[in-house]
Formats: sequence, C-alpha cells, structure tokens
Amino acid sequence: MATLWFCLSAIMIAVYVVLDGFDLGAGIVQIVVARNEDDRSQILKSIGPVWDGNEVWLIAAGGTLFFAFPALYASAFSGFYLALMIVLWLLILRGISIEFRDRVSAALWPPFWSAVFGGASALLAGVFGVALGNVVRGVPLDSQGYFILPLWTNLGIGSETGIIDWYTLMVGMTSLFVLAVHGSLWVVLNVEGSLQDRVRSFGTKCWVGLVALTVSLTVVSFRIQPNLLRQYSSHPLGFVLPAMAIAGMIGSRILSARRKDLEAFLASGLYLVGMLISAAFGIFPNVLPSNSNPDLNLTIYNTATVAQRLTVGLWWFIPGVALATTYSFFVYRHFAGKVE
Repeated sequence: MATLWFCLSAIMIAVYVVLDGFDLGAGIVQIVVARNEDDRSQILKSIGPVWDGNEVWLIAAGGTLFFAFPALYASAFSGFYLALMIVLWLLILRGISIEFRDRVSAALWPPFWSAVFGGASALLAGVFGVALGNVVRGVPLDSQGYFILPLWTNLGIGSETGIIDWYTLMVGMTSLFVLAVHGSLWVVLNVEGSLQDRVRSFGTKCWVGLVALTVSLTVVSFRIQPNLLRQYSSHPLGFVLPAMAIAGMIGSRILSARRKDLEAFLASGLYLVGMLISAAFGIFPNVLPSNSNPDLNLTIYNTATVAQRLTVGLWWFIPGVALATTYSFFVYRHFAGKVE
C-alpha cells in the first residue's frame, strides 16, 4: 500500500504540473511576448475558465501526501517553512491579479495586475523547480527526521548548503524554460493572428534552451544523487520513463513546426510527466533523501501511515479523483476553441 500511495502521489503532482504548468507558462509568455493590453487580455482569457480548477490538483496532491506520508509532511513543512510561505504568497498574488485586473476602470490598473500575474507566474515556475531540486539532492536530516535550511549560503553543495544552491538553481531554470514552452504551446492553441506567430516563435527559442538544460541537468543529477544510478541500473525497465520525456520533448517541437498545435501541447505534457515520474522513480523508495547519511533517509516505509488507513483512504481517493477528473474534462471541453 505504501508503494501504491507513492505512485499515486507522484501521479497527482505530475497532473498538477501539466495542468497548472501551462497557466504559469502563460504568465511567462505574457511578460515577454505581449505588446499591448489586447495581447495581455487574450493570453489571460486563454486560461481564464480553467486556471482555478487546475489549482485544485495542487490541493489534492498536498492532501494525498499529508494523508499517506504524514512524517514526510511534518518534516518538509518545518524545514522548508520559509520557501513554502514564498510559494503561498506567490499563489495569492497570482490569484488576486487575475481577479482584480478588470475591477477598476483606470489606465494603470490592468497593466499593474498583468505585471503581478506575469512576475508571480515566473517566480512560481522557478520556485517549484528549486523545490524539486532539493528533493532530488537531499537535505540534512537529523536522527528524528527533521532539518532546517537557510534560504541560501554560498550556493555550493556541501554540509552548509541552503535551499538555493547552484544545482537547485539549475533545476529551477529548467522548470522556468519547460513551463515557458508548455505555456506557449497552450497560448498558440487558443489565440490567432500575429500574437499566435510571436508566441510560437518565443516557444521555439525557449525549446532550444530547454534541450540544453535537460541534457546538462540529467548528467549532473546522476552525479548529485547516487540513488538514481542504483535504481536505473537495477531496474532497466525504468528507462522507459526518460524515453517518454525525450519523445515528448522532440515531438512537441516537430508537431509545433507542422502546426499540429493540440498534439504539440500533449507532447509537451508527456515530457513533463516523463521527467517528473523519472525523478520519482530515481529516488524511490526514498521520499526525502538525506545528503549527509543515507541511513537517515525518509522512505515510504518510515513515513507512511498504517496499512489499514491507507486501504480505507483508497476508497475515498478513487471517487474524489473521479469527480475532479470529470469536472476538468467538462470544463476543458466546454471552453475549447480560440478566445475572442
């Protein structure tokens, strides 16, 4: 049951990143590509009907981790307290920027909230990447399974590391580029005219940077986290997951060049799922590795709640996810098409 809930948690996080990822990417696109208020309005309308529903999956993923692995939840929330507060404030700023943008008829009001929306989206994309980098790299866990980290120290990896170092910044930069590509493919799918052409060109440029970052990050990650090499060496079937990511990355570029925009967006989603599930597979059975002593790793075995509760929870989880999936399917189908 612990392994099953680990897989479910990884899938929930991947679903959130794929869905809310293009929302964040649309904010990045708006910063760089939008030339006037009409452009910004079109980009915002492309996510308007779905952005808040997408964030439900973040709550669901957090709830899944809290229920299945309470010790991990307690450790991570205490050690990453400052970083989590930053995430919370960015989520709040992003939400109110969307809701408040058209509330006041003043020349400076919409541009101000558009800037807040774009800035918060870009920062969130980077912060989520930094968080993933910390999980892969590991943290200085003590014998009770807790840790405390400063926001940064000297940006180096060692005994005095912080939440932000050169490796986690590299993961954060990769996250920024991949969500910029993902968001641009979504916006291209939903707008027309010169804005569509400019967004497509922006996405192509970001894709080139994404390829370089993905290759570099993969090589560095295997050196930073020894468990990755052990997992893939002992379970060669796991290479299917990074192969999915590679297929999605290449496919998104080829399909976009051929103007198959829906297929390109889905391929980008495949890349995201492949990368995230590859990382989860690589650190398994750990849920939060120790970067000082492997014996202190938080694993699915020493953080999971009792098996009986996990079994009972599964009967609540299935209808809940089915309901959320049905709602998402309805909304995306109902609001499909180009924005006006």
